[in-house]
Amino acid sequence: QVQVVESGGGLVQAGGSLRLSCVASGRTFSRYAMGWFRQAPGKEREFVAAISWSGGATLYTDSVKGRFTISRDNAKNTVYLQMNNLKPEDTAVYYCAAANSGGLNYTPVRPDEYAYWGQGTQVTVSS
Repeated sequence: QVQVVESGGGLVQAGGSLRLSCVASGRTFSRYAMGWFRQAPGKEREFVAAISWSGGATLYTDSVKGRFTISRDNAKNTVYLQMNNLKPEDTAVYYCAAANSGGLNYTPVRPDEYAYWGQGTQVTVSS
C-alpha cells in the first residue's frame, strides 16, 4: 500500500506563489508517475500536471502552462508543484496522485490512471 500526503496549501493574494509538496511512501517511489489534480467547489476534478517516473517528461493543462512547474526528488520520495502568478480561478483543493505503471515518459492525465491519492490540500487565491 502506498500513502500519499500533500502539504503546502494556504491563502495567497492574486499574483503570489505557493509550493505544494507531496510525499509518497514506498521503496518504489522512483517508479511511479506522479500527478497533481484540483477540484473547485461544484466542479469536477481536473488534471493540472504530471511528471514521469524518470522526471524526464512533464505535462501541464493549458491554463497553468508558464505559471506552474512540477518536479520530483526521488531521493526524498517527494514531488513538488511550484505555483507562480496565482489567479483566483486557481482556487481549489489540490490532490497528489501516484500511478504505478507506464513507461519512461509516461505522464497520465486521467484520474483512473492513478492508483493512489492523497487527501488534498486547500489553495485559496484572493483577488
